[in-house]
Amino acid sequence: MPSSDHDHPHIINRNARCGLILFAIYVVLYGGFMLLSVAWPQVLGYHAIAGVNVAIVYGVGLIVAALVLAIVYMSLCRSK
Repeated sequence: MPSSDHDHPHIINRNARCGLILFAIYVVLYGGFMLLSVAWPQVLGYHAIAGVNVAIVYGVGLIVAALVLAIVYMSLCRSK
């Protein structure tokens, strides 16, 4: 019978710790976006790349960051 993670609480704890650390990183990134939009909203209107404003670049960056962090989490959970 294959072993499950329920048989290894140390693996569950490590995966949870990794998930919380990566979540904290994303919260900081998202908090930066919220702080920017509340404190300096005019900055979001500046043109950043190829005529696209900072708000769009930052927003797409948040989506990409979420995907990258998910891939990092999956790879960390697979390594034992």
